[in-house]
Amino acid sequence: MPQAAEIDLASITKRYGDDAVAVDAISLKIKAGTYCCLLGPSGCGKTSTLRMIAGHESVTSGDIRLGGVVVTDLPPARRATSMMFQSYALFPHLDLVDNVAFSLKMKGVAKAERRERALGMLKLMHMDQYASRRPAQLSGGQQQRVALARALITSPQALLLDEPLSALDPFLKVRMRAELKRLQRDLGVTFVHVTHSQEEAMALADLVVVMSNGRIEQAAAPREIFHRPATAFVASFMGEHNVLSGKVTALDEVGATLTCSGGAAFRLPAAAHLELGGPAQAAVRRDRIRIGEAAALGLGFTGHVRNVEYRGGSMKMTLDAPGVEDFTVYADEVAFDAAPHEIGQAAPLAWSLADVHVLRPSLQ
Repeated sequence: MPQAAEIDLASITKRYGDDAVAVDAISLKIKAGTYCCLLGPSGCGKTSTLRMIAGHESVTSGDIRLGGVVVTDLPPARRATSMMFQSYALFPHLDLVDNVAFSLKMKGVAKAERRERALGMLKLMHMDQYASRRPAQLSGGQQQRVALARALITSPQALLLDEPLSALDPFLKVRMRAELKRLQRDLGVTFVHVTHSQEEAMALADLVVVMSNGRIEQAAAPREIFHRPATAFVASFMGEHNVLSGKVTALDEVGATLTCSGGAAFRLPAAAHLELGGPAQAAVRRDRIRIGEAAALGLGFTGHVRNVEYRGGSMKMTLDAPGVEDFTVYADEVAFDAAPHEIGQAAPLAWSLADVHVLRPSLQ
């Protein structure tokens, strides 16, 4: 079994030319044996970060440590990592055994030994019965298993995966998520997985790293990311919170009052960084909002329904009000049907102070 290694990124930066900054002085520690997902929209720097860990991109400044060893300037072959590319890049003219054994062949391992080890890896992936087939004779999910076997045969301390599920259909993605998690758990290897899918990251990761504009907005466990987003970007990107923005117009021992541009005022719980007259943002969970209920002072508003969508078991209602736009509510289907709201109607909304989360300034 390969031995997992801790990955430590110390203020690493990647620049392309003088102006383009792909990764901006990020620091991150990934504990040995962790399943880490780098999550964010296109262009946020997650793939550049992965490629720097692998050694396929040079580091402009900063250091990368793997298991306590500085590997910043080492070529990929001298790092105890293996990378699985988005395209899988299997050799079409080789059978599965020779595909998996190829890196061992390059290292000069004897044919009998490398084929035996390759068959062992195929068995681990439940692919040994297809050992004599060529890649074109496999499904997308089967090709992914072969690519994983090839990446793992060198016993890496960290496996790096560049959007490995992006080419699969939705049903197969769910199945392969379970396979990836099982494999990581059984092997205990550190996995670093790049994805733009919030659902994928939440399902797989022990550590989710949300990136934007080349910087880390938040790095935490999935439940922490979901329940307590650190910034407005995280709250909006994860898609489960509404973000209220404005200025602090009152402070007291209990909390603060946030006043939006349209004049609507909302109560916030206490937070150390809030200052009277200063900007502030807060998040309210979409599924914690009550429709049709009179709100306590500062804990709700009346908006006009702009759109209603059926989500399967729940309804998604989008509302606008002065200074509050695209405010979204997830309502139970049965409760909504008992008191439906049509587009154009006014709808009172209410929530509890316990469901308001004060955000720190975003890094954007």
